[in-house]
Amino acid sequence: MPLFGSTFSPKKTPPRKCASLSNLHLLDRSTREVELGLEYGIPTMNLAGQSLKFENGQWVAESGNFTGDRREMQRLRKHNQQLEEENNLLRLKVDILLDMLSETTAESHLMEKELEELKYHSRRRK
Repeated sequence: MPLFGSTFSPKKTPPRKCASLSNLHLLDRSTREVELGLEYGIPTMNLAGQSLKFENGQWVAESGNFTGDRREMQRLRKHNQQLEEENNLLRLKVDILLDMLSETTAESHLMEKELEELKYHSRRRK
């Protein structure tokens, strides 16, 4: 017997309707492509008058439109390579300078300790 009245009994929920009323998910792939127009082809775009297409995970210039700028692209690649080499050299120099700084810092700390010890011993003798 319940303490405060009747027992809790929720109403039963009605069964859910089908999630999708469309029967397109029952069709095979080729029929869906025809019905829904899912055949897109290769993605292309036009940037600064140059047409590019997406192939094998990379954007590639379409042949014919890009022939006049090949020298410019080669020059930019060479310049990029030179900048990467210069960047690597500068990183190496920074690493060497940091090593030199840590070495001189360690030496100065050792000299300071020796100086403090000498001062301590000279005061003690007096």
